[in-house]
Amino acid sequence: MTDTKCLLAAYDEQMRGVSPHPPAGVVHEQDGPLVRTVGQFRGFISAPRDVGVRGTELDELIARQRDHFAARGESVEWKTRGHDLPADLPERLRAAGFVPEDEETVLIGLTRDMASPPVLPDGVALRRVTEPADMHRIAAMESAIWGEDLSMIGDDLAGRVTVAPDDIVVLVAEAGDELVSAAWLVFKEGTEFAGLWGGSTLPDWRGRGIYRALVSARAEIAAARGVSYLQVDASDDSAPILRRLGFHAVTTTTPYIWSPSH
Repeated sequence: MTDTKCLLAAYDEQMRGVSPHPPAGVVHEQDGPLVRTVGQFRGFISAPRDVGVRGTELDELIARQRDHFAARGESVEWKTRGHDLPADLPERLRAAGFVPEDEETVLIGLTRDMASPPVLPDGVALRRVTEPADMHRIAAMESAIWGEDLSMIGDDLAGRVTVAPDDIVVLVAEAGDELVSAAWLVFKEGTEFAGLWGGSTLPDWRGRGIYRALVSARAEIAAARGVSYLQVDASDDSAPILRRLGFHAVTTTTPYIWSPSH
């Protein structure tokens, strides 16, 4: 039986930090226990499980991040987990003007259990992509699925592939010339983990095993690189599929967003 406490401890130790290879123009700034990522489409705050400050000192730390991005005229995401300390961090983030988005489940799977040849429906093929044009096709598909402008995804993926091609593998599922799904695998140097991201599929192509095939394909790639664990921040739609595949829920995660329009 898998020890989820050990999985969570490994996650806390290895997956809290930021990428050592940010895209051009993106920088990481340390502020006490936090790391700010600046220069991408939205700022990002990475924190340890326990930020180590309480009360007024925590309020000041939160306000300093908000004000930093306010001065830049940019929004920022503070990524929280359900077992973070102090327990009143979400309340204090809301008081500072941060707004929670949907809660997701943090799932971890053993790579060796997930790796298998992908099984695809007839007429659908997987392809690894590296060209900016394909990244922008992915962004256009994501925008159509979610009904909002997600063009920044194309820029982000293209930038990451350019700066650190060994850190990311982007896969698309295509039916002829039509892009029907996409997902990417992100390696984190110096850890036993790789992250599974994306996985959005056009509505007409859902329920045919494409999502599962993309998980299997990425797991095979991760296994070949010697990665022990796969980690996913899963939506309510994806979590049941992943749990059936053998992933284990270890905690939850909720992004808190501050934007100039709030």
